[in-house]
Parts: sequence; structure tokens; C-alpha cells
Amino acid sequence: MTMIAVSALAVAGAHAQAQTAQGRIGFVYTERLMTESKLAKAADAKMQAEFSKRQKQVDDMAQRFKSAREKFDEEAPKLTDLDRTRRTRELLDMEKDMQRMQREYNEDLFQRKNEERAAIAQKAFKLIEQVAEQEHLDVVLQEAVWTSPRIDITDKILKLLDK
Repeated sequence: MTMIAVSALAVAGAHAQAQTAQGRIGFVYTERLMTESKLAKAADAKMQAEFSKRQKQVDDMAQRFKSAREKFDEEAPKLTDLDRTRRTRELLDMEKDMQRMQREYNEDLFQRKNEERAAIAQKAFKLIEQVAEQEHLDVVLQEAVWTSPRIDITDKILKLLDK
């Protein structure tokens, strides 16, 4: 019997040692931080205000091109070859300008979004470090196929970001 008791104690001790050797893990859904936090919503509103005028200009130019194209399609059969060629060039130039304007708008908007996200990420990273230290986490992951809700610290980080 003593042999069984010693074996049971050894197994229990090994199990306890394995428990303490295992690391504690946390998980953060970074996309939620970038979309649900007050900082993210404020950044979106700021960018909307900043880019709304340019978006309207792009939309107006697209509408002018569409109208000019429809008018040309309607009048083309009645035009001389010289006038048709001239108007075709004008439409092509207008289309190039519209595409350039759209591309520049998209590039600028993308750059601003990245700047805003970087600022949020920087603040979030500091908060993640603080929470990890407070909760004695050994690692915090941000990409996973599946996570248990018990290791998810996203809501904690969101609350801290929103302060």
C-alpha cells in the first residue's frame, strides 16, 4: 500500500509541477480594437469629415463623365469624323483625370487610415503589456484559428482604451 501512496504522490507532484511550468496565455482580437473602441470611432468620424469634400468631388466628376459619355453616345452618329475623334479624346482625358483623382483619393484615405490605426495600435500595445503584467500572462496572441473565451482579454483592453 505504501508503494501505491508513494506513486500517487509522485503523480500528483508531477502534475502540479507541470501546471506551474505551463505558461499563461492571453488573446486579443486586434480588429475589434480597431473598429469598436471609442478611439477608432472618433478616428473614423475625423476621417469622414476630412475626406467627405474630396469624396464629393470624386463622385461629381464620375457623374460628369457619365453624363458626357451618355451625351456623346447619343450624338456620335450625327457628328463628323473630326468632331467624333475630338470628343472621344476629350472623354478619354476626362476618364483618365477621374481615375487619377479616384486613385489619389484612395491612396490618401488608405494612408490616413493606416496612420490612425497605428496610433490606436501603439496605445493598445502599451495597455496589453500592462494587462499581461497584471495578470501574469506569459504571452498574448493576436492571431488564432480558435481561442477559448477564458483567455480573451479584448474586452479589458477595449475598456482601458475607452477611458
